Amino acid sequence: MRIAAEGISFGFRAATGLLDGFEVLDNGRRIAPLHRAPWVGTDEQMPEGEAPLMAHLGGDFFCAPFALAEGGAPLHGWPPNAPWTVRSTFGGHLKAVLGKKVQGAALMKDLWVIDGHPFVYQKHLFYDGQGRISFANHANVSVPNGALIRTSAKSHWETPQTPQESDPARGRSALAYPARATDPRDFPGPGGPSDLTRYPWNPRHEDFVVGVEAKGHWLGWTAVTRPAERDLYLSLRKTRQMPMTMLWHSNGGRDYAPWSGRHFGCLGVEEGAAAHMLDISTEADLCGPGALDLVPGGFATVTHVIGAIDWPMGEPVASITALDAAMCITGEGGATRTVPCMTALLRD
Repeated sequence: MRIAAEGISFGFRAATGLLDGFEVLDNGRRIAPLHRAPWVGTDEQMPEGEAPLMAHLGGDFFCAPFALAEGGAPLHGWPPNAPWTVRSTFGGHLKAVLGKKVQGAALMKDLWVIDGHPFVYQKHLFYDGQGRISFANHANVSVPNGALIRTSAKSHWETPQTPQESDPARGRSALAYPARATDPRDFPGPGGPSDLTRYPWNPRHEDFVVGVEAKGHWLGWTAVTRPAERDLYLSLRKTRQMPMTMLWHSNGGRDYAPWSGRHFGCLGVEEGAAAHMLDISTEADLCGPGALDLVPGGFATVTHVIGAIDWPMGEPVASITALDAAMCITGEGGATRTVPCMTALLRD
């Protein structure tokens, strides 16, 4: 099904909770920044035991827990792997309920768009449940022609203990694991430092790196400039709730099915709280909790915003500033755009 407002729309796959087909019409240009794996939409069979989300890999989805398969749930938990029941679609608004419990909690999804806003607003609401659970919003950005990546201030970047691919017969990773750097332009690797602010920085690799948010500011953001497409992908979040920006560089680094050496140009922008992915840092180093606390008989909410705008200047982003009801985006070359945004959603 498709949800739309003036100048913006997205598709929703109830079978897996996937937000796909996200499009913005801005300055007369159609912008569609999200990735789709080459096997999606074909009749290709996934390998036995593969998580259901793999057949539809791409778009944007919610993970709980993040990057784990536990308690009988597949990789990234039930939210992107089990059916959702759509409860209502009205006026650019979609509400849905997951058909599985997440650590004992019912999970509700609230997605909406507004006329003239280049953003999809997202809330995930857990009711009941017990214990702590990691989570992330997992957007897959299409960058076949390269990209320039900038983020809100980070204290440092680090890789987890284990590389994405360690067996050369199956694939290859190009960063050092574990490793840490304060400058993302100079991240250590076996063959020398890599510049994580650019994509690609290696011809064939599969890597994962975590940006730990610096303390002292409330608005977290990731901006992916696609110079060849002349546009900009945006991710906005509350730093005190989602203190980690996790970047998945998937660029031909896996040789086994279904990847088969053909999955290129995908940048996972995964914003969340998943302290178990840290090897060098601890949860005490974060500006917010490293997981979500579920409340027996109560609610826990996660808020996130994704967007896209026309950005013909092709500059990397220097800053994003929240105004009363807008976001001001400034490029490193001085370009500026101000676009409407529900900034109050990220402040509360």
